[in-house]
Amino acid sequence: MSSFSCKVVHRHRYSEARITQISTPHGLITTPVFMPVGTRAGVNNLTIAELLATKSQIILGGNTYHMLCSPGMKVIEAAGGMHPFMGWHGPMLTDSGGFQVFSLAKNQCTIDDKGAHFKLPAQDNLIHMTPEMSLQTQKIIGADIIMAFDQCTPDTADFNEAKLIMQRTHRWLRQSLEYHQRYPTSRYGHKQALFGIIQGGAHLDLRLESTKFVTSLDLDGIAIGGESVGFNMPVTIKIIQEVMNHLPVNKPRYTMGVGMSPQDLIDVVKEGIDMFDCVAPTRNARHGALYCGEIVVDNHWLRFESIYPNARIQIKKAVFAKDDTPIMAHCRCYTCLHHSRAYLHYLFKKQASAFTALASIHNIHVMHEVCNRMRELIMHQSLI
Repeated sequence: MSSFSCKVVHRHRYSEARITQISTPHGLITTPVFMPVGTRAGVNNLTIAELLATKSQIILGGNTYHMLCSPGMKVIEAAGGMHPFMGWHGPMLTDSGGFQVFSLAKNQCTIDDKGAHFKLPAQDNLIHMTPEMSLQTQKIIGADIIMAFDQCTPDTADFNEAKLIMQRTHRWLRQSLEYHQRYPTSRYGHKQALFGIIQGGAHLDLRLESTKFVTSLDLDGIAIGGESVGFNMPVTIKIIQEVMNHLPVNKPRYTMGVGMSPQDLIDVVKEGIDMFDCVAPTRNARHGALYCGEIVVDNHWLRFESIYPNARIQIKKAVFAKDDTPIMAHCRCYTCLHHSRAYLHYLFKKQASAFTALASIHNIHVMHEVCNRMRELIMHQSLI
């Protein structure tokens, strides 16, 4: 049974940024690290070989809710877990299903103190998702890092609603931890790391209260969740700044859903975050929005400088039809080394399946390259 550990190896001289090495049963992770999202047992638009070629270290693979819907836990367990099922043999994180439950809550799901209650698509039986059931499912999935079941706080939540959700999340966290302590390994004998999730919405006093509670427990890592995180970056940064001094140094720090743009990664790492995931790179790729800019040093830190709105080119535009340059100057991804904007414009217009793969390779590569450049700068300007 391999152990999970996190060690800080470099701290940036001029910010809260740092480099950590995280050891998991399926390999070593060096942070800061972006995690491509494959909630349905595959990162959209990419084969495992293409994902490996982008130098992805860890993926979010197999969301609890989606895997219950299809193919079901019997199929996953018969395959020996998510790693052999999808053919990814590196480190993996999986989600508890809390965000999907939040998304369904408006009309397809009810939530009370015991958990969430919903029907799976095309099935008549009612599912009662408790913290224990979420953990049990994640142990069948077999990811290296698993998440405690939580209730995501909506942006619209007033103080009283946010406090109620936070308190419920805390109770569920205790239940999740108790289950994990009884069953610390996956069904396949690998030690799993359990992360707790800080809630509290946009209310900084609740965020601080939640942080103190989550960090008081014997967890392997700390996540910061809620609908605002990653979607409202000014609020996200305020939350991180409020809680950072209360987070343990020797545990990974994970902002859930951060990565709508390359600059978002730069901003949260500066504040001390280690890990992040987002569907945006592959979703943007599918819709023809390709990251384009230059990573530049700015006042001892980095900035993703771009002349394009949201640092993305819209490849469908006619201006790219005869543009023989790569998406991004100096980019070393497969797409930029081999293909022009004109070719990608053509593929997009033809709705060719090759386009989504080539576009996703580029967008994922950019996110990883931003992390590479941050690690280089932290090491160059390191206190330790």
